[in-house]
Amino acid sequence: MKLSTQEEYGLRCLLHLARVPGGQSLTIPEISKAEALSVPNVAKLMRLLRMGGLVQSARGQSGGYTLARDAAKIPVSEVLDLLGGQFFGDKFCERHSGRQMVCTHAVDCSLRVLWNTIQGVLHEVLCKTTLRDLICSEQEMTDLLACRADGVLAILRADRGAPPA
Repeated sequence: MKLSTQEEYGLRCLLHLARVPGGQSLTIPEISKAEALSVPNVAKLMRLLRMGGLVQSARGQSGGYTLARDAAKIPVSEVLDLLGGQFFGDKFCERHSGRQMVCTHAVDCSLRVLWNTIQGVLHEVLCKTTLRDLICSEQEMTDLLACRADGVLAILRADRGAPPA
């Protein structure tokens, strides 16, 4: 399981915009320099983010990019879905069926249950985490995610009929 560079860099660009005071717009070269990314790469990412409705752009002397919504209203799940998609989606088994058209484990697959569970946990945490949440220290983020992970684990235990820890 890997986070693509497109997802990582796109999230970094959005976080940089989220940290700008007063919603001031930034140009592609400014974002590029601040995040140590190439100008063409940032231009591509900003285009995708604009088309996905996460940033807006303005032309002209004072133009540039700003977040399209408040950082507290942009969940990380939306960013990652836009830039790369889900870890385990509906078509996963079709793409990884082996040499046959249908996977030999299509009827009874413990791996599918594992991947679905992991996707569910990821989705739960990423939906509850916003760009605003990410504007914090590493320790603050560790503490926040620890609380959220406990909540997700409680949900999983309840789904399986297990007693709470």
